[in-house]
Amino acid sequence: MYAEGVAVMAGRIRDEDIALVRERTAIADVISEVVTLKSAGGGNLKGLCPFHDEKSPSFNVSPARNVFYCFGCGVGGDAIKFLMDAEHLSFVESVERLAARAGIQLRYVEDDRSAPRPRPQQGQRQRLVAAHAAAVDFYRSQLTTAGARPAREFLAGRGFDRSAAERYGCGFAPDGWDLLTKHLRQQGFTHDELVTAGLSRPARSGSLIDRFRRRLMWPIRDITGDVIGFGARKLFDDDDGPKYLNTPETPIYKKSHVLYGIDQAKREIAKQGKVVVVEGYTDVMACHLADVPTAVATCGTAFGGDHISVLRRVLFDSDERAGEIIFTFDGDAAGQKAALRAFEDDQRFVGRTFIAVSPDNMDPCELRLAKGDLAVRDLVARREPLVDFALRHVISRFDLDTVDGRVEAMRRAAPLVAKIKDREKRPEYVRKLAGDLGMEIEPVQRAVLNAAHGPQAGGAAPAAPAAPARPGRATPAVDSPRSMVEREALKLALQEPVLAGPMFDAVEVTDYQHPVHVAVRAAVAAAGGASTATGGAVWIERVRDACDDLAGQALIGELAVEPLRIDGEPDPRYVSITMARLQWSSVTGRIRDLKSKIQRVNPVSNKDEYFALFGELLSLEQHARALREQAAGGL
Repeated sequence: MYAEGVAVMAGRIRDEDIALVRERTAIADVISEVVTLKSAGGGNLKGLCPFHDEKSPSFNVSPARNVFYCFGCGVGGDAIKFLMDAEHLSFVESVERLAARAGIQLRYVEDDRSAPRPRPQQGQRQRLVAAHAAAVDFYRSQLTTAGARPAREFLAGRGFDRSAAERYGCGFAPDGWDLLTKHLRQQGFTHDELVTAGLSRPARSGSLIDRFRRRLMWPIRDITGDVIGFGARKLFDDDDGPKYLNTPETPIYKKSHVLYGIDQAKREIAKQGKVVVVEGYTDVMACHLADVPTAVATCGTAFGGDHISVLRRVLFDSDERAGEIIFTFDGDAAGQKAALRAFEDDQRFVGRTFIAVSPDNMDPCELRLAKGDLAVRDLVARREPLVDFALRHVISRFDLDTVDGRVEAMRRAAPLVAKIKDREKRPEYVRKLAGDLGMEIEPVQRAVLNAAHGPQAGGAAPAAPAAPARPGRATPAVDSPRSMVEREALKLALQEPVLAGPMFDAVEVTDYQHPVHVAVRAAVAAAGGASTATGGAVWIERVRDACDDLAGQALIGELAVEPLRIDGEPDPRYVSITMARLQWSSVTGRIRDLKSKIQRVNPVSNKDEYFALFGELLSLEQHARALREQAAGGL
């Protein structure tokens, strides 16, 4: 649960505007910018959770109700909550971003009794993104100036014309100490904002100067398309800085999470189930322009675990749909080392990993320039399994004409075979390794088995991290028939309040047994009752806000997306049957308690109490018979 109407400066967003944002936001569109979603049946969608690693998709989205829930880690909510968790935004920043997306003009108030007031200052993330957007415009305008001729020549020399430069937002940081800084300050950005964004840095004098000067600039975008940083390429010999200079770590730019080109490539990656990982900005441009639209690159850091997490979600890399990950590396020693490091990460993917190395040791940009677009496509098409490349590279370091060389090569290669995540492929690679080494299969097989059972064994892919603990969460006893009926009733109230409202509200909270279900039923009542709701994310969040129980809050998110136990659409008959079964369980429980109490009462000395209890029992049994008939399908 999270607070609404959170204060920003002196005001807060009006509650009715927050509700309007929830109603007009298509949550599937928001989440699909980060996670590839597939049909889960019943109108729901599913994907790999962005909040924890998993092999099979447990992240569910209900477009009809505009909510999401992960059955793996328990995170759930509406589109506002998703942005808060996925992009580390405040409540206000999330509402403002979704409002801008939906074309809604937000109104802010001093308090509940005051009149609407002008829009206050934006949240930090929006301000930093806005500063970067303004910087992109500035750098792009500078690319046409006389001083930017070396930048234009660099692009042209690598086969990129003006339209390509515009497509990727290329620009030029001019030769001046504070030209960008002054430009952004004139647009209202503060000293602290520019420093925090990494666009400016303090000089010895205490004033601000530009971080990038005399360099070719590439805007780096996150998966949603927002510019969050820059990559800058050296152009002049007297520039004593590194060849490439990137934005430093900021609140919005985390280089270990960023993949250049992901904003343009994500849809094709999801569509083709394939991603091509290259090494630089120009390689991404070359691949895209050569009709390899699935290319992405890291930004100033080695490919690592966080990048894998991003790609797996976009690829929908799961047990149900294994993707292809194709690495392109230079054929030199550094490229081979990078390829072997990628093989170490191979176990993090469910899908298959490949490597594509140009026979002339050219990167995709050089290959396109020398041999054309077709050569780039052929490079990707000629990919080979990464494990084959790794084995060949390890074996090549030893003299296989000697006994010592063959044995040492076997010892070094065996752990690689042991790490192959598809166990059914290991025997084939054992035979292949034996053939490549010129050895009998038995010693190679023993070496692989020893490696598999040793302290450095590969074997199956590492288990996904445990889901974060959720304080106070109690899992309902789903195997209990009574608990399942209670869950179904609560699902109807959350998902179909217009249909189920009157019948649901007529059944008291005392008819629920599980303590977490009791808390959720009480929250529905506190939110005004299901009869007052029209459904959707606004209703679900209203119930969540009314729930004081942490386990109940988690369960509300879960029940909001869990499919009903019926084929097709629910109708009044199904609601009636469900509520009758719920009451019947409660009534039969009271009957058992009443019979036990009657047995303890002396009918002679306590005649009045005995007959009163007996009359109550007869009434309950009659009620139970009626409920049993209704629960069986008769109305």
